[in-house]
Amino acid sequence: MKKIKLLSILMSFLIICAFFISCSCSNENQSEPEPEKEIDKKPVLYLYPEEKTDVKVKLSVDGTITSSYPKYANGWTVTAYPDGRLINKADNSEHFYLFWESALNIDCDMSEGFVVKSEDTEEFLREKLSYMGLLPREYNDFIVFWLPVMKENKYNLISFQEKSYTDVSTLGISPKPDSLLRIMMAFKSLERPVNIPEQKLDTFERKGFTAIEWGEMELN
Repeated sequence: MKKIKLLSILMSFLIICAFFISCSCSNENQSEPEPEKEIDKKPVLYLYPEEKTDVKVKLSVDGTITSSYPKYANGWTVTAYPDGRLINKADNSEHFYLFWESALNIDCDMSEGFVVKSEDTEEFLREKLSYMGLLPREYNDFIVFWLPVMKENKYNLISFQEKSYTDVSTLGISPKPDSLLRIMMAFKSLERPVNIPEQKLDTFERKGFTAIEWGEMELN
């Protein structure tokens, strides 16, 4: 009888050991989850040559281009006019900007910026984007796209990305513009305001053939 009890205990011990070994091996075989990529939403590019010009545009991103219009086929080739009209060579369609979205491997710098109340968002965007160099048509395009999203938050922590963005997203434009403005705004929803150093923004002067890009990222 004692032998049977000892055998039963031994069998139970072996089953428990096998269970823990199996769990350990399973955990070792599981790969670490990939870091979540930030979605670079609605970057758009305006082109303003001094005269009718055929322009080639190529994107290079640390990540994946997820959407584009007109369709990005290893680049765009367009005929650009001084008033901003673009004729896409691939299908002869007319546009006022080139659009894309991408999932980027980017570490946004939110150490400086602005904390903006929901009801102040429209005025903030109009003031800052105009100051940074966007024309009314350009900053109105920006505001129409993003205001419905941002006004749903009680507060928004906003920071304009510079090197952190241009390091992972480059533009190749031929012929090369005389002046290029790239505005990428990152924002994060807040339930209450936080203290943060105010970001210093630069102005922009348009000279000759000018290219203007704006976009935005909503951070979790």
